[in-house]
Formats: sequence, C-alpha cells, structure tokens
Amino acid sequence: MTDATVARLAAVAKRYGPLTALDGVDLAVRRGELLALLGPNGAGKSTSIGLLLGLIRPDAGRAELFGLDPQRIEARRRIGVMLQSANLPPTLRVGELLRLTMSYYPAPRGYDETAALAGIADLLKRPYGKLSGGQQRRVQFALALCGRPELLFLDEPTVGMDIDARQKLWTAMRALVAEGCAVILTTHYLEEAEALAQRVVVLGQGRVLSEGSVDDLRKRVALTRVRCVSDLDAAAVAAWPSVASVTRDGAHLCIATAQAETVVRRLLDGDPALGELEVQRAGLAEAFTELTRDITLQEAA
Repeated sequence: MTDATVARLAAVAKRYGPLTALDGVDLAVRRGELLALLGPNGAGKSTSIGLLLGLIRPDAGRAELFGLDPQRIEARRRIGVMLQSANLPPTLRVGELLRLTMSYYPAPRGYDETAALAGIADLLKRPYGKLSGGQQRRVQFALALCGRPELLFLDEPTVGMDIDARQKLWTAMRALVAEGCAVILTTHYLEEAEALAQRVVVLGQGRVLSEGSVDDLRKRVALTRVRCVSDLDAAAVAAWPSVASVTRDGAHLCIATAQAETVVRRLLDGDPALGELEVQRAGLAEAFTELTRDITLQEAA
C-alpha cells in the first residue's frame, strides 16, 4: 500500500448464502480525495463500507485500512464514521455527546472548532432526543469528524437535511478534504456526488461498473440536453433523427439528443419564435442511469 492510499479492497468477494454481494472488487481510496461510491440498491455499497470498517470479513481477497487489518485499533483510531442510522443516548445534551466522543481519540479536534465546522454551535445545550432528524444528522457529522480523522466514512450524510444545512455540510466536507482527509461518500443525491467528488466508483451487482472523475463518467454518455420555449409538437420532435427523448414541461420542450447542433438548427428553422434556448451536456445522473440500465432491466424482468 502506497503512502497516498489510506484504504483498499483487493479482489474482494463476499457472499451471503446464495447471494453474491461483492464479486472480485478492487477499490482504493487516496489521501485528500473525496470518493463517491454509487450504485442502485443491492449493488454492494454497504458491504464495501462494512468490509473497510472491519464490521464484516471478506470470503476472498483482503480489506485494508492504512495497510492494516481494519479491526486493528491503530487503524480504527484514524477514521471517522457517519452511518445511515445512529443510536445515541437521547437524554444527553449535544455538548456532552461531543465531549464524550472526543475523549476516545488521542488528538481530537477542538470542541469549539468541531461545533463550528459541523454547524451545531447553536445545538450544544439541547438534548439529542429533542432535535429534528436533520439536526441529529448534523450532530452525527460532528461526532464523526471530532477525532480529526484521516479517513471519513459518510453514508447518506445529508438525508433529512434542508437545503441550507446540506450546503453547509458540503462546505465542511470540502474543508476536510483540503486538510488532507480522505472521504468515502455514499449518496442517492447524484447532484451531491457531482458537486463534491474527485472520483466516482459505480457499483452494480457486486462489481465495479465504472471508475473515474465526474467528467470521465459524463463522457460515457453521448447525450446532450436541449431545453427551450417552443410551440412545436413534442411528438413530432421526438420523431426527428438523433432525438433520444422529448418531454414537455409547460411551455418548455426538454430534448435529449446525441446531435445537439443538428437538433438546435432544426428547432430554430421550425420555430422562429423559439426562446430561452439552453444546451447542456449530460450530467452524472444521466451517466449513472446509462451505466446501470442493464441491471435495472434485468431486475425488472
């Protein structure tokens, strides 16, 4: 394991009876990067996280944290974890929870610094059980980062948060990565991965379907989105060559095409009153849909 690699799965297989959760997966996480781990339900994301945390063992291959067995205390002290659910004492005040968690680490982040970074300074005197779901998620984030981790696991961290809280958490994640912390993020909010990730790994049926930057994944999809205000008939436009799909949203036509320039010319020729023309390349959502399309079809069958 190189100094830049903080966690690794090497040719890992994991089975639960007849179900193969992971099938020869290779995954490396590097220092100072945010890696988004994406995939449909049942793809193997939770199993991958469980292996790296040492909560479960591989049937084949190996999992490593900082070159060590993930169950070694020397490795576990260097990570922070925010899972999808947490059973924390509801009667303890947030400040008490934070100080207690800080005491587990040899060189924790400062109390006030942690509270400010996680956006919980206004919650410190309140009982944890009296907080909203989104506020509890912010507290869980604070507990995950208070030990000054070198690797942070964030499993669906912004579920239940309002837009403002989510944006603040994104800012905190970027600050941690800038410090050199590695982050493994699982999320169903693809715009979150698109905004934050330096690298994206897409899992499907226990295998790695794709790995690379967001731009790398976008390049896997040839489609471009064209949006405009037009009175043209959507069904007629859908019949044009190179048009993959057309939807109408009020006055707007939304077109997916592999030949944007040709389609735009025909739109302008066909509707002199056309307005609000927007042309945008495919985003991560389209790339994810394309990469996982075969899996979705197989499950539907």
